[in-house]
Amino acid sequence: MKFRKKPIVIEAEQFMENRLPLPFSGRGNPCCFSLEKGWYIFTLEGNHNLIDKDWVIKGIKGEFYPCKPDIFEATYERVEG
Repeated sequence: MKFRKKPIVIEAEQFMENRLPLPFSGRGNPCCFSLEKGWYIFTLEGNHNLIDKDWVIKGIKGEFYPCKPDIFEATYERVEG
């Protein structure tokens, strides 16, 4: 069987390790830092590490998850608005 991803519009912000504000600051603020873990993001499946240039995506139910830049570029295109 084959499937096509439904065309939905998502919100995404790129994580840049040395740049503030963090993705979605003040609107859920899913990014955190700890000395032991480095940068990470809270997701429905638990915490996931973030590295420079990863994208943080806000899902259709308000959840957050990380996406590697190459996967993001292959999956999403920018829309106006």
